[in-house]
Amino acid sequence: MSADKKNSEIEDKNMDQAEATTNTDTTDDVESEEEKPLFNSGILASLFDKATKVGVKAKRDQSALNTEEIEKKARSNMSSPEGITPPHQLRLAFLGGGSFGTAMSNLAARNGCDSTLWVRNKRTVKSLQRSRVNKKYLPGYTLDERLKYEHDLKAAVQDKDIIFVAVPSSAFRETLRNIRPYLTGQSIVSLTKGMEKDTFSLMSDIIEQELPEVNFGVMSGPNLAVEIMQNMPSASVIASDSEFLRHAVQSALHSVFFRIFASDDIKGVELGGALKNIYAIAMGMAASYNVGENTKAMLLTRALAEMSRFGVASGANPLTFLGLSGVGDLYATCSSELSRNYRIGNMLGKGMSLEAAIKKLGQTAEGVNTIQQVHEKAMKLGIYMPITHALHAVIYDDQAALGVALHLMESGFRSDVEFVMPHEYSNEALNAKITAGMPDK
Repeated sequence: MSADKKNSEIEDKNMDQAEATTNTDTTDDVESEEEKPLFNSGILASLFDKATKVGVKAKRDQSALNTEEIEKKARSNMSSPEGITPPHQLRLAFLGGGSFGTAMSNLAARNGCDSTLWVRNKRTVKSLQRSRVNKKYLPGYTLDERLKYEHDLKAAVQDKDIIFVAVPSSAFRETLRNIRPYLTGQSIVSLTKGMEKDTFSLMSDIIEQELPEVNFGVMSGPNLAVEIMQNMPSASVIASDSEFLRHAVQSALHSVFFRIFASDDIKGVELGGALKNIYAIAMGMAASYNVGENTKAMLLTRALAEMSRFGVASGANPLTFLGLSGVGDLYATCSSELSRNYRIGNMLGKGMSLEAAIKKLGQTAEGVNTIQQVHEKAMKLGIYMPITHALHAVIYDDQAALGVALHLMESGFRSDVEFVMPHEYSNEALNAKITAGMPDK
């Protein structure tokens, strides 16, 4: 028996024993006096004590912390969310074999769900079945042996409870049309962050247009797939009008190292996930100039102001942008080289063309399309979004990044938080400042 198989059987046994003593009820994970802690005080204290006592060498070697041991202890003491108990083992389909779709399908399988990952390429499916490694998007990470793989779309989605869609925004509408003949009551949850090119449709808009009768939700948050695979504590948000769907997603994906919070602001949660990609490109570009911490902090907070401003104009609650799907996702994406959009911005800042940067990345960077979509929408509606307009000028109008940045710094006086002290400023005046008198490259 191989070491991997033996470890997997030990983990399965430990999980089964722990789940036998765990309350299986679920709930919306909102703040209240009655909310139970994720860990009891003894486990939490011992975990922090263990983390702080490791030596310098151990800190550099992540294997020093046995995540399987921590998960075993914590799972047996973890308070399950209270609420609606799923009627049976949840049957889930995850459409899209990218890094995040793979990570979420693996998490669901580890949690004991009947989880199937659909990948378009038959050869890739065979490779996954043979090696249990997504060699293109998550090389080096072995997937749970209970995770299933499928290339036939009908077989993947039939008789499932929830279908998670994690394909690029450019393929989202087509994917929904392809699964429509096989839907018999399944719920749809979008894992895609972005906007459809030319239509400015968010993924929730596309779901409503293509599958108006379907119960749906969107999921977003600071979720770098590699860190999730490494069992680094993370969290996300499920937004839906359906309380039952929110509970079901929490039940399926909530674990010791991954927590799911709930929201009913679909538009706000989805916009946070889409808009932050713009500013990750800006931050990556700024990093290529070796800017200081003051500059990074200014860029991050002004980005949050733009996101909130655009969100309110689109019908979202501005407070949603203070949560995980807003500032949380913004911070993670703008500060990590694991972020595809950050890496695109960094390559652009170093003088690489957009086409060459996208080719080198080898993955979809949703922010490139989002910049164009949001720039046009903001100009049309008169929403003040100087960073977005500046990025558009650099990427699509071939203007010098440094010159655009200097014009932004000279753009006049404004209030800090306009929801506290309102301030009016027209996009026409802003655009005139950006486009007039720009130095040549």
